[in-house]
Parts: sequence; C-alpha cells; structure tokens
Amino acid sequence: MKKLKNEHDLLKEAVRVGMIYAEKRGAAIFEATDAQKDKIEYVYRLLVHDKMLQPLAKGEESMPNIRHKLAIWISKKLPADHPLLK
Repeated sequence: MKKLKNEHDLLKEAVRVGMIYAEKRGAAIFEATDAQKDKIEYVYRLLVHDKMLQPLAKGEESMPNIRHKLAIWISKKLPADHPLLK
C-alpha cells in the first residue's frame, strides 16, 4: 500500500463528505462526541453497502487499510485542480 500525498487531509475530507452523505440519506446522525474511528468505519461500511466503494478483501479490513481506501475514494471524486491533490 503506497501512501498518498496529503493522505491525512484526504481522509478528513472523505469523512466530512461521507458524514454529509449519510445524514442526507437519513442513515445516521453524527454527534460531536462520536469517536473519529467510529465515523471512519461507518462511512466506509455505508459506502460499501451503497456500492459507491469496492470493499476490501476479507482479512484486509484493518483501520489503516480502511483509511487508505477512503483517501483513494475521495481523491477520485475531487476535481483535478483541488489543492489536496497537489
């Protein structure tokens, strides 16, 4: 797994976008006290369930792999001239 440039910031953006998606869909309401790890895992599982993201292979579902997968997902959704992609 090759680390992306700005992977941490891409992950933050993926979680932010995923949370907005989940709330608009009516699937979840996030609280400020929710753990970041839980938000990341929920967003990942929701995107996989809605077939917006290909799931990781069985046995590969670790938090670092989930974080990387979400960072890749958002990097493909952002416009080419977005500052996080430079």
